[in-house]
Amino acid sequence: MDIEEFRTIIRSNYEQAGRDFPWRGADPWGVMVSEFMLQQTQTARVIPYWQRWMELWPAPEALAAASMDEVLREWSGLGYNRRCFFLKSSAALITRENRGKVPETPAALLSLPGVGPYIAGAIACFAYNVPSVFIETNIRGVVIHFFFPDRADVKDREIVPILESALDHENPRDWYYALMDYGAALKKLIVNPNRRSAHYIKQSPFEGSFRQIRGKVLRTLASGGSGNAGQIGAASGLEKEELYRVLEVLKKELMVAEEGGIYRIKDRE
Repeated sequence: MDIEEFRTIIRSNYEQAGRDFPWRGADPWGVMVSEFMLQQTQTARVIPYWQRWMELWPAPEALAAASMDEVLREWSGLGYNRRCFFLKSSAALITRENRGKVPETPAALLSLPGVGPYIAGAIACFAYNVPSVFIETNIRGVVIHFFFPDRADVKDREIVPILESALDHENPRDWYYALMDYGAALKKLIVNPNRRSAHYIKQSPFEGSFRQIRGKVLRTLASGGSGNAGQIGAASGLEKEELYRVLEVLKKELMVAEEGGIYRIKDRE
């Protein structure tokens, strides 16, 4: 596949069928919130959460000042609760050390809690139109589909040079929107190309998983406040053994604090 032909196909699809989301065109904080919420979560589910969040906490300093219990209650239902803790910690750091301004470069963004290479590149690009190179599932799928049609076990390091060559340095924001939109449409038409990625991992069922149990404990503490193990177990419907296992993990991850047998959501600075 020729790079120019690839660009033409992607741009043409975007002109005809580009998607519209409330965070596209938002300020840098709105972009950052969306990127944390969109990790491993479908866009349709994120929309109402993002809109409500931006009403409650339209700037980093507003989120930093909120209680972790309140923030976690608003996050409930999105899953992967560590993202919520990391986002609040990042808001506090931005407020304290960057005068409430979301950093502009991928390097600066990488210093924030919970921010890896993808989120750093995406925030810099979508918030500030920085021509960074980053990979997520839709982008990966598009490149594999066009450039590795008969290959399996495709590695990201093979994809990066193609993204570098195709990157629109004048308007990277719209280019990445176009790539993501094409990838989202592609998965509805053919077998997901990401299955041929060397990094593909099939997600395990949520029902009955440790993630689900963690979520129950955090929701119980966020809605009911602090309590001992007996109270938490009664409210969440968890057996004693699995409850203590979850509480110990949440303590190690600094998501829950315990003092004298009383557990609570741990506030982040």
